[in-house]
Amino acid sequence: MTLGPRILKTGFAVILALYICSALELEPAIFAGVAAILAVQPSIYRTWKQMLDQFITNTLGAAVALFFIHFLGDNPITIGLVIMLVISLSLKLKMESTIPLTLVTVLAIMSAPGNEDLLFTLNRFLIILIGTSSAMLVNVVILPPKYKKTYTENVQSSFQNLSILLRTAISNELSEKSFQEQSKALRKSIEKLEEQYKLFDEEREKIGKINKTNAREVVVFKQMLKALQEGEHLLENIEEHYFQSKTTEEENQLFDEHLEQLIKCHEFLLLKYQGKMKEHEYGVNDVLAQSGTFFERVLEIYNQNKEQKLRLMITTSSIIDYTFHLNRLNKLIDQFLKQK
Repeated sequence: MTLGPRILKTGFAVILALYICSALELEPAIFAGVAAILAVQPSIYRTWKQMLDQFITNTLGAAVALFFIHFLGDNPITIGLVIMLVISLSLKLKMESTIPLTLVTVLAIMSAPGNEDLLFTLNRFLIILIGTSSAMLVNVVILPPKYKKTYTENVQSSFQNLSILLRTAISNELSEKSFQEQSKALRKSIEKLEEQYKLFDEEREKIGKINKTNAREVVVFKQMLKALQEGEHLLENIEEHYFQSKTTEEENQLFDEHLEQLIKCHEFLLLKYQGKMKEHEYGVNDVLAQSGTFFERVLEIYNQNKEQKLRLMITTSSIIDYTFHLNRLNKLIDQFLKQK
């Protein structure tokens, strides 16, 4: 059983919301717990935005519910109409994420006796607000997100999968089952990184708790992700096109050795970012410069049999793209390290 930070924070938010409602003698406190569960988000900014959006849509939902109760009553047809109207308004305001909790608010108001009383409505609204506020407080105070550490750890994990796959892609050493498992793990980890980068960049842009040096680091993070994405794309092209080109042992060796050098280069760049390597320990610029020679040799192979080797050029193009983004990553890391 895994208890991640978000799971723990959701539990603490519910506990806090229920205790506050108990202390203020607000009932039913269960609605505060539901609000807390729905309001916990993976970043501080998103939790804050969720709370503001919830305040707007819940106020709107409560007002609409009171209006319909006064003029049409609280029968099932009226409740259904109000639900449809509130959903439409939330979509119009581009606050789709608030719909579940807003509907809870509407149902809490319209389905209980005494719902025409303004104080009753305010009571329900306050309970919901306590739940969302508890989620915000817990997200800020308890286990606040450590974007940088989590992101770099996941970059390293994704690279390890990519390294195994690229190093064995040409030699075809992995069993089909193992290859599919590693490929699936790589895709999932890159998708996770994409979401983490969005959170990190969003937090930087909206809250602005980052200085100029850290802003440069965000650019490095983006390029780390791009290099991994290009590596994954290269793998897909090797699987789809390379083996259709009927390559010789000599050609396989050429591609295998070049991919090995690129993976070593990628590994070196990640270690250099962490401050664990010195430039002279590994000739990263020399390796990246070898791409021109590699391409010339592949072009010679292609010219000898253009029809058979056409798909080989697709793989080569992906290798060049991967190399380009490694080269860019190298330059961005150098710029970042100089500013530290």
